[in-house]
Amino acid sequence: MEEPRNKPIFGKYVFGTAAGIHQQGMLSDPGTYEYVEPARFGRERSLLIGRHSGPDGPAAAVMHCLPGAKAPSHLHPGFELIYVLSGELETDGGVYAAGSLLVMPPNSVHAPRSPKGCVGLVVWERPVQVV
Repeated sequence: MEEPRNKPIFGKYVFGTAAGIHQQGMLSDPGTYEYVEPARFGRERSLLIGRHSGPDGPAAAVMHCLPGAKAPSHLHPGFELIYVLSGELETDGGVYAAGSLLVMPPNSVHAPRSPKGCVGLVVWERPVQVV
């Protein structure tokens, strides 16, 4: 039996937030909106990416790089995850083929490129800053 989404403490999304201002608070200090740790109830904190995330919140996109595509060098204030679906993506750290997962930690800088072209799923914790 599936739990109702709005069931207090034990609901599936009780520790999830979709509003941008709440997401920023959660990223800065989880205690801002949680009076108990999610793990206490066997749950995890989640940021629900959607139209209410706001311009400073998390985002996701499918990137389609044509052969020869280059992105400007940029800083990651939060995590960035790139899952390469097809083709190859290059960074100063190497060449990443289909099935590769790149994890860019906070405060990292890179300038990805794709000489052969690629398709990937990108998830940003916070918007990147061009440097």
